[in-house]
Parts: sequence; C-alpha cells; structure tokens
Amino acid sequence: MPIILVLNGPNLNALGRRDPALYGSVTLAEIERRLRERAADLRVDLQFCQSNHEGALIDFLQANAAQAGGVIVNAGALTHYGLSLRDALADARLPIVEVHLSNIHARDEWRQKSVIASLAVGQVSGLGWRGYLYALDFLAHHQPAPK
Repeated sequence: MPIILVLNGPNLNALGRRDPALYGSVTLAEIERRLRERAADLRVDLQFCQSNHEGALIDFLQANAAQAGGVIVNAGALTHYGLSLRDALADARLPIVEVHLSNIHARDEWRQKSVIASLAVGQVSGLGWRGYLYALDFLAHHQPAPK
C-alpha cells in the first residue's frame, strides 16, 4: 500500500479558531480524519506531521521519504521563504501537491510567491479543506514506479 506524507507548517495547528473567515472553521484534526477516511477508500496509508518549526518538518520528511510515494504539503508561511524545507522536498524526489486553504494568488503580494511551487506536480489553492482531498485523490492515482 503506498504511503503519502502530509506536511503542515506553522499555525495550521490553530485551524478552526484562526481567522475562520479566511481559513474556515474545520480543525486540522478534522482534516486529518477526513483524509484518513478517503485514504482507506483509496487503499493508501498516510503519515502526518504538523510543526511550527521548519527543522521538524525536514526531519520528518527525511526520516520517511524513502518509504513514501508522494507528499501533500501546506507549508503555511514557509511557503514564501522556507528554502530549507524546499531543499528537503527536492531531495526527497517525490511527487508533491502543494495545498493552501486560501487563494494565495488573491492575497498580499508577498503571499503570492511560493518557493515550493516549482517542485510540485500541482497546487490546490483557495478551495478550503477539500483541497487536501483533491491532492490525495491525485497522488493516489498517479503513483510513481517503485524505487
């Protein structure tokens, strides 16, 4: 069964109470539950990591990339400046789908740039928590050949 890593960066642990008008009222725990349900239907295993620290996300990625078939990443603010995370994602050589709850392209100019986008096979932006499900559906059906 393929494994997909789900990385969530700074402040995503505050979903549900952090600016619900912008990010919605669904918590990260609810998103993870919904992803687990969909993953069971797709016969995919998931491994989750949320951290407010870039190094912890990198450590998780480096420890688990060899067994994984893809990455769903919502890097939060690290999207715009997390070059160490970007390098670790590049080194993992896995298909990546970047997810953003809000439409980063319709926000502040500095939020519109993603240092991860050029590595990703796709980006889901502005579709709320459902973006995670779309990313999972894509990765589950587009698995690379075994390493």
